[in-house]
Amino acid sequence: MVATQIRESKKEAPIHGDVLEVIFSLVPLIELVPSCHVSKSWNKTVFSSLTHLKQIKPWLIILTQPTRAKCSRVNIAHAYDPRSHAWLHITTHQPLIDKTREISTVRSSHSTLLYTISPSEFSFSLDALHLEWHKAPSPRVWRTDPIVARVGTRVVVAGGVCEFEDDPLAVEMYDMESRNWVMCPSMPTMLRNMSASTWLSVVVVGEVMYVTDKNSAMTYSFNTITMNWDGPYNLCPNESVFYSVTGILSEKLTVTGLVGEPGNVKEVKLWRVNEELGSGMEEIGSMPKEMVEKLKGDSEFGSVEPVWVGNFVYLRNTLVLEEIVVCEVVNGNLCEWRSVKNAAVDGGTRMVFCGGDVNMEDLHKAVMSEKQTFRMRQI
Repeated sequence: MVATQIRESKKEAPIHGDVLEVIFSLVPLIELVPSCHVSKSWNKTVFSSLTHLKQIKPWLIILTQPTRAKCSRVNIAHAYDPRSHAWLHITTHQPLIDKTREISTVRSSHSTLLYTISPSEFSFSLDALHLEWHKAPSPRVWRTDPIVARVGTRVVVAGGVCEFEDDPLAVEMYDMESRNWVMCPSMPTMLRNMSASTWLSVVVVGEVMYVTDKNSAMTYSFNTITMNWDGPYNLCPNESVFYSVTGILSEKLTVTGLVGEPGNVKEVKLWRVNEELGSGMEEIGSMPKEMVEKLKGDSEFGSVEPVWVGNFVYLRNTLVLEEIVVCEVVNGNLCEWRSVKNAAVDGGTRMVFCGGDVNMEDLHKAVMSEKQTFRMRQI
């Protein structure tokens, strides 16, 4: 009788909330989704754990697109979750891009926007997991490698114009509310020989888009309300920096730069730009030397390509696919660095890098819609 009562007591003993919070802090984020549906108490405890013990952190998302001719389906992605220190393999059952009559190359712009452009259509995706794609008519000016940026309810498309077009610096803006294209003032003439996204980085602060030449750090701003271009501003941190890319880190305009010279990179650093452009900047972090060497691999730096999202920046060398360096800015000014192996490397595909400020609502939506299947991946 006593033994029976002990067994029943053990069976009915609840897991106290504080203990369950600790347990949930050890569980990968994607595996917390079903835990939210166990009971109201568990749901509350999951969110309490994510708030107080181990917060959600922005993901690095890598889409893979086959390089074979006449194939543009995109239905595989890999995501690195820094909270869980784990990679996920994501299968999208309804391909993000599925063109049967034309090849549409997926591109990434200012870290969180994905888009494709063709003579017949302009498509773009803004949500964290890129479940939804907005379709619009193609811009009036035909482009192959434009700068693309989302500014509020508008998407700006600039430069990257085909040779047969009259104005290589043409700028257009798509209004998501009216669903119309508007012609804007052209880019400054100083950008004539570098008006493609290959040479320029783009970042958005409020209603203003900033365009920076990666080699000189010469920067111009475009106000989407007044339709005015201003500049140039010099965002080169110092004379030892020969390559610069701008972004937003912890809600502040930031520059990452290669120190040294082409073929001999000595350091990779981060600087926070003062609010008044041209009034200087403050160094906030320097990549550890061993990680610089990892990014170099057996070659050198082609260029450094960052993905900025939240308080994270993911950095990669365009010539070394296997290594990614992660920088997390803690308390606004402390950089924590680590390197991870790229789980998306596959010789038969091209990779498109972007960031996702993912939350539990995004994951619930993805799982419940059955549009995506998530699988943990070990490296």
